[in-house]
Amino acid sequence: MGDPSPEPGGVPRAVLRRTPRQARSRARLAQVLRAAERVLVAEGVEALTTTRIAAEAEVSVGSLYQYLPDRDAVIDALAAGYFTRLEATMDDLVRGAADERWADPVGVLIDTYAALYRAEHGFRALWFGSGLTEETRAADRRHKLRMADGVRQILLALGLARDDAALARACHAAVLAADALAQEAFRRDAEGDRALLDEAKSMLRGYLSGVVARHG
Repeated sequence: MGDPSPEPGGVPRAVLRRTPRQARSRARLAQVLRAAERVLVAEGVEALTTTRIAAEAEVSVGSLYQYLPDRDAVIDALAAGYFTRLEATMDDLVRGAADERWADPVGVLIDTYAALYRAEHGFRALWFGSGLTEETRAADRRHKLRMADGVRQILLALGLARDDAALARACHAAVLAADALAQEAFRRDAEGDRALLDEAKSMLRGYLSGVVARHG
C-alpha cells in the first residue's frame, strides 16, 4: 500500500501531499478522514468531493489540500486505513491460531471478518462503490496477498501443512474466493446473508481440506 511507514490510521505517506508533524496537524488530518468516512457512508463514494469533505470536517478546502491533494487521494487514504485494520485483525488471528488450536479455522476466519464487515460501514460503502482509483485497486491486490499469507501462516501454526509455493498459491485462491462470496453476501444483506456465508464456509472447508491433504 505504498510507503511501508504509514501515518496513524494506516495512511501511507505516499498518499499524502505533506506529512503532518505536529499533534494538531495530525489531529486535523484524522478529523478530515473521519468526515470523509461520514460522507462516504451517508452519501456514497460519488459524494466524496474535496468541497463536500471540507464542509463536513469544518475546515477550509485549502487546509484539506495541505495533506490530501484531490479526491483520489482521499479514497486511497480511506482504503489504506481499512486495509490496515483488516490486516491487523489477521495478524491477531495468526497469533491466536497456535495457542487456541481451532477445530474449525475456516469458521473462525469467516465469522471474524463478517463481524468486522458489519461494523465497518465505510469499508462496505467503498468496497461496493464504482469510484475506486487505480491505486486503491492495486492496494487491494496487495492486501489480498497479505491476507493470503495470513491464511498460510495459520495453516502452518496449526500444523496442518508444509510450507511451499503451492501452499501460498492455494491460500491466495481461497482468499479470492472468500472475498467474492463475502461481497455478494453483504450486497444481499447489510448484516451479511448468513445462508451464503454458511455456503462459503462449506466450500472453503472442502477446498482447504484438499490443500491440507496435498501439503500435509
